[in-house]
Amino acid sequence: MGKRRKVIHNTQPPHKLNARGQRPQKGTTPSKPRKTPQTQHDEATIPFAPEDKILLVGDGDLSFAASLVEHHYCADVTATVLEKTFDYLVDKYPHVPENIAKVEAEGSKVLYNIDATKMAPFVDKKGRDATGVMDRIIFNFPHVGGKSTDVNRQVRYNQELLVSFFKRATPSLAPGGTIIVTLFEGEPYTLWNIRDLARHSGLQVDRSFKFQAAAYPGYHHARTLGVVKSKNGEVGGGWKGEDRAARSYIFVRKDDESRPAPNSSKKRSRPEDSDSSDDD
Repeated sequence: MGKRRKVIHNTQPPHKLNARGQRPQKGTTPSKPRKTPQTQHDEATIPFAPEDKILLVGDGDLSFAASLVEHHYCADVTATVLEKTFDYLVDKYPHVPENIAKVEAEGSKVLYNIDATKMAPFVDKKGRDATGVMDRIIFNFPHVGGKSTDVNRQVRYNQELLVSFFKRATPSLAPGGTIIVTLFEGEPYTLWNIRDLARHSGLQVDRSFKFQAAAYPGYHHARTLGVVKSKNGEVGGGWKGEDRAARSYIFVRKDDESRPAPNSSKKRSRPEDSDSSDDD
């Protein structure tokens, strides 16, 4: 196990990160931003704190988990993948051993063969009195893969995936905990109606915000089917999901109030800023 980094917590108001994953420098007076699409939404909302107990579901190549541990100093991360073994995972993502090493070096862990629709609850004890232990459960870009080329069928399959995930994830939530799901914006993802699916699963939307991949250094969107390879077997090419607009949705149990992370924002939507946090 590597040496634990010292995490310093201050009593300053919740902060946001800029698009480069950096905090504003102290002692500088920020200039008034121009109201243009390029500069208006540089700040990124971070929906967790370093001390949170975090469960990552379907984390692909584990680059997101590695970023949480290495750059956000998260001390208790459980990253899960659907692949049955380490070898299966490496076959899909040849670069994954480096990310695994970063996660495990700091005391966090990687679990294999975890199906989001069938996973057992993460609780403090067995039985009826069991209580969930996860402060944040994060599922980035859930997708069933290429089950069908028909849009309507794909929508239905992914809706079923999300409903089953919500059902399985909820028992793992600690009191005041949140489930965070990130989806690409636009169709067909808007057709999934994730807000309604959550409502029917006993959850409610606390807020949503623009997901900015740049706030997670080292993170790259991992395709469900694995890396793109050329005819010669070389890795590379294909579209980059981290460059595509995406939105994160924070869900809580109905009649429950989320426990905000110290470094997240609770601001609500403003008429001039459609990408800020919003109401359900």
